[in-house]
Amino acid sequence: MKGSVLNALTVDFEDWYQGLEIPPDGWSGLEDRIEPAAHRLLELFAEKGVRATFFILGTVAEKHPHLVETIAAAGHEVGTHGWSHTLVYKMTPETFTLELRRSIELLQQLSGQPILGHRAPFFSITRRSLWALDLLRQCGIRYDSSIFPVLNYRYGIDDAPRWPYPITNGGGQPLMEFPISTWRVFGRNLPIAGGAYFRIMPYSFTRTAFSAINRSGHPAVFYIHPWELDPHHPRIPLPRRIAATHYANLHKTEPRMRRLLSDFAFAPMRDVLDVE
Repeated sequence: MKGSVLNALTVDFEDWYQGLEIPPDGWSGLEDRIEPAAHRLLELFAEKGVRATFFILGTVAEKHPHLVETIAAAGHEVGTHGWSHTLVYKMTPETFTLELRRSIELLQQLSGQPILGHRAPFFSITRRSLWALDLLRQCGIRYDSSIFPVLNYRYGIDDAPRWPYPITNGGGQPLMEFPISTWRVFGRNLPIAGGAYFRIMPYSFTRTAFSAINRSGHPAVFYIHPWELDPHHPRIPLPRRIAATHYANLHKTEPRMRRLLSDFAFAPMRDVLDVE
């Protein structure tokens, strides 16, 4: 079934508790499970013969530097996921820049790669934080994958372009934006790119959406978190809305991933965008 269109395979590389809106000062005492989850994901990618872009959180790289080295040695692209997993629109431009530069410096040192790509925690480049795009360019980032063309209580710009496009404000080297993929149905953008959307909806929905995108000649982007392949990670009290998506159908992630990687062609985001 694999077609000629290369889709972007991406990983938001963070531990299970870092995407739960728990501030960093509340992370101590929570079980660290990134190591086994990371190795399980890397083994799956090796088995399927695919390479991905790992958007790595700076705090994870600092705590587990050997994981960054292992990811790079396996031929995967390393990008930045910021440092502290803070919503960009809750940061000042100064703090955002400091954390971004800190992350880039460490990831370049550990991976031996130039850090070309960025994805904001929670896709949090929204109308409130478009200022971050110029700062990414100033820090040497060549492409971003943070803008989700949907409307969610935490993220989204619902009328944003759905396909990769250059951002050239201020002149100089353009920043390529690779939006999180959506499927346009009855005039609405439906989220289909990964995460809870991948786990909650039937696999046939994902396959149909990806096929439609590829038939139109466009690449799709898929994202996953290592903890989604770790269905036994701790369950803690959470607001119902967050718990309902975070813990939903975790046992289905790996078998569905195997099907997706067999059905479609994938590559790191830099190769899909042809960015050097």
